[in-house]
Amino acid sequence: MTPEDLEASYATLRAVARRLLAGQRGSLEPTALVHEAWIKLSEAGAHFESRSHFVAVSVRTLRQVLVDSARAKNANKRGGARERITLSGLEATPDAPWEVVDVDRALSRLTALDERRGRIAELRIFGGLEQEEIADALDVSRSTVAREWRQARAWLLAQLEPT
Repeated sequence: MTPEDLEASYATLRAVARRLLAGQRGSLEPTALVHEAWIKLSEAGAHFESRSHFVAVSVRTLRQVLVDSARAKNANKRGGARERITLSGLEATPDAPWEVVDVDRALSRLTALDERRGRIAELRIFGGLEQEEIADALDVSRSTVAREWRQARAWLLAQLEPT
């Protein structure tokens, strides 16, 4: 990678992290999230076929870092308040946002049922990507993304709503 590629990649990661954490009060700031993800990507020696592939892998890595952080915080506070956030694409009422670990579990179940819907939901929720960006990243049409996002979102909301 050239220095220009590295700079553009870092800027892309920062933009995704800012979208993901926008308006959140949590233990992770976008810069810390990006640095953790960058370290994971570097250690893995990941090679990317395109910018879309880089974004898709980066979103998965950001998700892992965010979930690991939430789990560590929850482990340190057994019985205490768990970190709650509102994730992009899954609108929750301000007084009942989703817990990141719960969203991660539901998303993993969805991915096991339907991998593409799971990837679409991951890119939308954890990456804050728009339909066109998701379509590019997964090499599918925008109408496919729109249809499958509606279905994935409905399934996830049903899983996350208290019974």
